[in-house]
Amino acid sequence: MSFEKGDTVVLEDQHSDYDGEVGEITQISETMFGDENYTVSFEDGKEHGVPADSLEVAEDED
Repeated sequence: MSFEKGDTVVLEDQHSDYDGEVGEITQISETMFGDENYTVSFEDGKEHGVPADSLEVAEDED
């Protein structure tokens, strides 16, 4: 799945301090293999180089 800048996502990475937290995609970069990696901003920090398979679309809180 591909994400856009500004999307709200949930990080699913058991090795991250932000595992299970909701954040916002603030930057998209492409690897030399053509894959996209994301920078996700959380309330108290950022996670860089996150692959798409470690992200899920966050549920709307409406």
